[in-house]
Amino acid sequence: MLRRILTLLTLVALAVAAPAGARSLDEIIKDGKLRVGVNPNFPPMSSYGMTNQLEGFDVDIGARIAEALGVDVEYVTTEAAQRVPFLVSNRIDIALGAMTRTPERAKLIAFTAPLHSESMGVITTDRNDVQSWQELNRDDLTLVNMRGNLSVELLKEKLPKPKVLLVDGNADTIRAIAQGRADALVENVDFFLNFTKNYRNVNWRVLDDTIFVSYCGIGVGKDNDRLVDYLNVLLYDLHTNGEIEALWENWYGAPMAVPIEPNPWF
Repeated sequence: MLRRILTLLTLVALAVAAPAGARSLDEIIKDGKLRVGVNPNFPPMSSYGMTNQLEGFDVDIGARIAEALGVDVEYVTTEAAQRVPFLVSNRIDIALGAMTRTPERAKLIAFTAPLHSESMGVITTDRNDVQSWQELNRDDLTLVNMRGNLSVELLKEKLPKPKVLLVDGNADTIRAIAQGRADALVENVDFFLNFTKNYRNVNWRVLDDTIFVSYCGIGVGKDNDRLVDYLNVLLYDLHTNGEIEALWENWYGAPMAVPIEPNPWF
């Protein structure tokens, strides 16, 4: 039901967006500027830092792409629900921000090869003796999650027994575990581990097994084939020379949970 609601909201947003053709690779180079959509409230992917400038993994990736193209970069702030409408209405050239490749989105926009992975796993503490995510299916445990996350509905099917505590933001999930109001978080582990550093007195654990892995590409306007082809070639180089992994470790403090294996034929 939640997925249907989110899809409907996206379609409504698209209906009010002014249709416009995506700028081609040649047009971007001629203009001398690449417009990159980033989420301003998604650290360490992208957020406003101490100097009130955007910073994070996505910001560095956007700058690297612009550098390779020989153009300037313009960051356009886009909340999660705005990314597809902004691409369709030609307000941005590419969309970042953990852009998970899904069949629904692929009907509306194009995707590059994977930029990074999303590994759904478990963050807990040494107060909890479970060794696999299946062991969380107990009525004496409380799982924390964010309101509106697709994973909330998913976990109702896979882990129906635990109580559920819903909070408003990424940092709030980890705070709830640290304060003892919840026992574990089942989500994309990489995106939440950074917040555990705020509670160094807690012995955090990440379970070895994962529930599933999905992949995030760069979102591009539909039928913009030359730009997609260019970005795929660039991503292959950035993966094989280690630049993407180095940026990920810089911002997340750990290697990507599920590394991307570059494919030159994508």
